[in-house]
Amino acid sequence: MVVVSLIMRLIAGAALMILVAGLAFLFEGVDRVVHARMQRRIGPPVFQPFLDLLKLLGKENIVPRRAVPWAFNGAPWVAAATMLLLFLYIPMGSLPPILGGEGDMILIIYLLGLSGVAMAVGGFASGNPIANVGAQREMILMMSYELPLAVVVSTLAYVAYKTGMPGEPFSLETFAGMSVWGVVGKVGFLGILCLFLALVLVVPGETGKGPMDIPEAKTEILEGLIIEYSGTNLAMFKITFALRATAMAAVIVSIFFPWSLGSFLGFGSVFLYALDFLWFWVKVFVVQIIFVTFMRTAFGRFKIWQASEFYLIKVAGLSIAGMILASIGLVI
Repeated sequence: MVVVSLIMRLIAGAALMILVAGLAFLFEGVDRVVHARMQRRIGPPVFQPFLDLLKLLGKENIVPRRAVPWAFNGAPWVAAATMLLLFLYIPMGSLPPILGGEGDMILIIYLLGLSGVAMAVGGFASGNPIANVGAQREMILMMSYELPLAVVVSTLAYVAYKTGMPGEPFSLETFAGMSVWGVVGKVGFLGILCLFLALVLVVPGETGKGPMDIPEAKTEILEGLIIEYSGTNLAMFKITFALRATAMAAVIVSIFFPWSLGSFLGFGSVFLYALDFLWFWVKVFVVQIIFVTFMRTAFGRFKIWQASEFYLIKVAGLSIAGMILASIGLVI
């Protein structure tokens, strides 16, 4: 039975990874179209990201003479693999995560960080000074938004523990099963709202889009840390970029918008799981359009020192304010 269960999990995990990668590229295509229409342009076809990926997979990998080959070639695969692995810990609608357990939220932060580090390592290993600048920016940006991200996660876990929400405090399944908005008072509600806004503001930094498109910055450092990449390696980085936006949207939906459409409509059994699974991805799509597409269209790119100051002072301050308000809401 154990072997059969393990095989079933492997099959389910592989199928989920393929589905998630396809949806991430579909969202990427819609993002391009909506971004273009907001700028009064026609934009590329929705399926253009798929065509770009297929083209890259058929091209040759070119390794610069000054590169460190094992790190240069390995970084894109590590970055993409960690992002795909992350989705195995996210509950989707009424379906529990395939690898769910204790400490999922901590592991998700680790996987997000590992993906960013792998991208930076690839830039450093390329031997290109422009890629070196992009990798440095990636590391600075990552160190800047990790503080508010950690404050948000730890505060939510504390709220889950103190209010007796069923499940392990650091598990996303806990928040997917019960809305965190309804377990605190009015002051606590303001605290949760601050935490939500802080996590939303982390999204551009984590995805590297819009105002935080600093490590790649086409008009400044010519794609930055991926400037030397081509072929399959570049395809892996394209997959990583698409998955990072989808992953952050999925985490936000799991924590702050877990409401079940199937239960509301009175469905049960298989229909409940199928409808909630589809509803989950609709919510992810809406979150991406609002907090990724809109933000990258409406705001210009920050300088790296502005981005660091923004996250370490403003967003971190907002998350700490949320932590204080949420804590006060639990005792009054």
